[in-house]
Amino acid sequence: MVTKQKSIKSALFILTAVFLIFSPVRSFQQVVNEDYTKKIKEHTTEDFFLTELVDHLPASDSVPTPKDILGVIAGAPDVLHYTGEIEKYLKAVADASSRMIVFSIGESDEGKNMPTAALSSEKNIKRMDRIKEILAQLADPRGLNESEAQDLLAEGIPIYWVTGGLHSSECGAPEMLMELAYRLAVDESEFYQKIRDNLIVLITPVLEVDGRDRYVDTYMYKKAHDDKKTIPLVYWGNYVAHDNNRDNIGLALTLTRNLLNTYFEWHPFIMHDLHESVPYLYTSTGTGPYNAWLDPITINEWHELAYVEVSEMNKQGVPGVWTHGFYNGWAPSYAFYIAMYHNSIGKFYETFGGTGADTLTRRVGGQSQRAWYRQNPPLPVVKWSFRNNINLQQSALLYALKHVADNNKKFLNNFYLKSKRSVAKAVTEGPAAWVIPEDGRKPLAAAGLVNLLRKHGVEVHRAEDEFEIKKTEYPAQSYVIRMDQPYSRCADMLLDTQYFNPNDPSPYDDTGWTLGPLHNVKTVRITDQEILDIPMKLISEDVRIKGEVINKSRAKAYVINQTAENELMKMRFDLKDYEILAAEKPFEIKEASFNRGSFIIPVDEKDPEFLSKLEDSVKRWGFKAWGVKEVPDVKSHKLAVPRIAILHTWISTQNEGWFRLSFERLGIPYSYISVHDIRDTKSLNEKYDVIIFPPVMLGKAQRLVNGVGGETPVPWKKTEE
Repeated sequence: MVTKQKSIKSALFILTAVFLIFSPVRSFQQVVNEDYTKKIKEHTTEDFFLTELVDHLPASDSVPTPKDILGVIAGAPDVLHYTGEIEKYLKAVADASSRMIVFSIGESDEGKNMPTAALSSEKNIKRMDRIKEILAQLADPRGLNESEAQDLLAEGIPIYWVTGGLHSSECGAPEMLMELAYRLAVDESEFYQKIRDNLIVLITPVLEVDGRDRYVDTYMYKKAHDDKKTIPLVYWGNYVAHDNNRDNIGLALTLTRNLLNTYFEWHPFIMHDLHESVPYLYTSTGTGPYNAWLDPITINEWHELAYVEVSEMNKQGVPGVWTHGFYNGWAPSYAFYIAMYHNSIGKFYETFGGTGADTLTRRVGGQSQRAWYRQNPPLPVVKWSFRNNINLQQSALLYALKHVADNNKKFLNNFYLKSKRSVAKAVTEGPAAWVIPEDGRKPLAAAGLVNLLRKHGVEVHRAEDEFEIKKTEYPAQSYVIRMDQPYSRCADMLLDTQYFNPNDPSPYDDTGWTLGPLHNVKTVRITDQEILDIPMKLISEDVRIKGEVINKSRAKAYVINQTAENELMKMRFDLKDYEILAAEKPFEIKEASFNRGSFIIPVDEKDPEFLSKLEDSVKRWGFKAWGVKEVPDVKSHKLAVPRIAILHTWISTQNEGWFRLSFERLGIPYSYISVHDIRDTKSLNEKYDVIIFPPVMLGKAQRLVNGVGGETPVPWKKTEE
């Protein structure tokens, strides 16, 4: 009997040991936070929406949980948190843990912080500046010999950057990322230790902080007033809504520029953006066609990471986790393409969401059908909760982090290898360079394109002398974008012509983005490598065209050539108090020829400040103003200074937001009016010369008349709630 009991105890001991060895999370028996764990299970609608990573929460004596600070767990039903509350929680964790720091990656258009956390081991946190220095060197390997590079690879670790809340109605990620930060800070199991030792994890819970707070406002108002009509979220950000994820080429939004600047500071090898739409969790690879200018290594990394996530979630028995059949990897306008422009990896999730923190029965439709890329499809009907959403995205993300941590040197070496291949691209793949000829036709537009490329990190040179390539002559000071630089793929992608095969599936998003034609600037693709040997000088700061006033003595008028550049419009509004004529035909004066539409500005002899104001404007915008002793004898007409209004509806404000943003960048004053102003103003002509009505998605045009508020109008204004 004693022998039998000993055998049973021995067997149990062996089984326990085996469980501890093979369980990635529970090999270290950390105390569980029972109350928080109970709530996780209570708010999860089915056991198969839990995994071993998220079916519990480890306890900590010093680091607060989200519930300790905010009163509820992440993913509690019917509750969303403002950006300020999320930032407060992150700071509470950072105050209690030496494994985390919190900082801002910048301010929004409306002046709100974009809080970000960095998590790693105590050792890595202390040497964070050194790690950033190493990654910057690997990002630009020119000047490194192979021995030096290998030393850096041995010393460095990758940075994995997770972002959420770009789309304000997709609200699970900001809540989940608070809980993820807690787990990464306190869990002592080998699974988490490996992540902390081998990675720095950056977490930006909310990218669109202005829109997040507006969404929480409207959602919580609805919860408090269930009898009232839901207030539509007609504004997200200050300018645009969903299309804030389409700004990576033009860099018009403050949000996008903050992301780009943060990338250059940290050089994360991956940017992972969390979204919500399709059931239950899609991880991006894409159906193709893939963007032709990406390094093939990046596309392989997409697939490696996605199939790890799908495989691990399948092992946990979670249905509806899949890849491939959604996004196609073509257009480079998305925020996470900041990574792909610069030899890193960009990827995203889509989890089932879009309903705030509600729990409700949801139907899936055709996506419940099995396919080769959807091996374990979602159920046709499911009771779905906010916590389900958080469980899935957090679990898959943790498996991705662990895979990268286990293979951190491989991924770091891939980053270095892609950087080297980009530098070699001029010789190995071509083209050798791009040239923007300095022919004087549109100097301001050319400078604008060059400055945009430089914002993306692309190096631009200027040729010191005239040069000739294949019997074509190019003037001195022409711009040269060499392809033997780390971000050559970014330049090539933005300047080359896209070829989309008509036999391919329809693209997920826009198919054309060639920047030369978009800026009305000539760009020339050069394949001859001899261009790399011509004398040229690197541009070290933004190009500014120097404006000047010529022939001021006894001038009766000043003439500015019409180059169809935006700055002419800026100058017209600068000089709104003065008469400006537009020539209706080309004409010449002794010194130069002038195009149709050229500005003729008669001297205002009654205004002693006329010349100084003209000079200020000309110098600011980069024009040459030619003084002439007589007003040119050419047919002309006066240029008006129109009173402009931009009209919006309450149905959709996104398209007019792009118009507002463009007008402000062009320096064009405007009034911002709604359809109610049109209805209530007796004489529009007395107030406005031009009313611009941007495109708006209406459905039936009668919606424009009826509005969106139903029988009881809802004013868009701040209240105590």
